[in-house]
Amino acid sequence: MTSKVSYTGNLRTEAIHIKSGSTIITDAPVDNNGKGEAFSPTDLMATSLASCMMTIMGIAARNHNIDMDNTEAEVLKIMGENPRRVTGINVKLIMPPMVYDAKAKSILIHAAENCPVMKSIHPDIEVNLDIVWYE
Repeated sequence: MTSKVSYTGNLRTEAIHIKSGSTIITDAPVDNNGKGEAFSPTDLMATSLASCMMTIMGIAARNHNIDMDNTEAEVLKIMGENPRRVTGINVKLIMPPMVYDAKAKSILIHAAENCPVMKSIHPDIEVNLDIVWYE
């Protein structure tokens, strides 16, 4: 078992990661009858894409002796209607202020574009990846 999720009432859930015991609270967004006091399930979907990208990039960076510590991501989830669903995810990766050569950039871009979450997203969902390199 990966996790256990409980509905705690008032459009809120609590998920417990079985191995670590860490928890995540979700709340329905304001535009869908909620209070928006925590990540919504669709927020987590979009955010998990950025986390996955950076994790796989981190593995590649470690394997190729590339420093990418302190990389940050800004995520925008785009919702559609009829049916209500995620229609787009924009991920902006902001690399730390250092110079990356063409090979390092290629390795990191390939890792980001081929993370498991990216490969699991339905093709109808438009994903835009923007990487900011400081030069």
